[in-house]
Amino acid sequence: MFKYVYYLSMKLLEDRILKDGIVLAGDVLKIDGFLNHQIDTKLMEEIGKEFYRLFRDTNPDKILTIESSGIAIAYATSVCFDYIPIVFAKKTYSSNSGDDVYSCVEHSYTRNIDYIVQVSKEYLSEGEKVLILDDFLANGDALNCLINICKQANAEPVGCGVTVAKTYQRGIERIRELGYDVQVLAKIKALGEDGTIEIEEQDV
Repeated sequence: MFKYVYYLSMKLLEDRILKDGIVLAGDVLKIDGFLNHQIDTKLMEEIGKEFYRLFRDTNPDKILTIESSGIAIAYATSVCFDYIPIVFAKKTYSSNSGDDVYSCVEHSYTRNIDYIVQVSKEYLSEGEKVLILDDFLANGDALNCLINICKQANAEPVGCGVTVAKTYQRGIERIRELGYDVQVLAKIKALGEDGTIEIEEQDV
């Protein structure tokens, strides 16, 4: 049953990427028409269900994501986990951080900008089990930053979920080398200069 549900829900995501995804210069996949600018709420609901299926046995206390595109994904997943709290890391151009936050530098592949990513110490505590979610994975900087923040808080990352990832870049491998489980819902195998998108088949 779960294999069938996986295939149905993630086939919706893959089909939407092929239909509405746009390949831009610089090896950039634009999917903001349904995932992280304008949001297809029905699809987001299915994404939340699938992340719940993948990580339900980890029993997380909180979900950690990064602003702003990870918030909708985290919310849809939180609903399935009976509304566990969501903490989202904030991005700032500030070069300094106060003592009341955990912080890490993240390099944005899409924008080629370094951000200071911050989480208030008030919202992430020692011993908490944390599920980390994000919308897109390329080189793994954002996930690595969120893992780093969990370590600063002495919280335990129990898994990392990503909606879309480029498998030809090192992001997935990089996070797994750190010893963390990474689950990806749609894997991009290649982006063509002619605008084509090749999706990697997954075992269901």
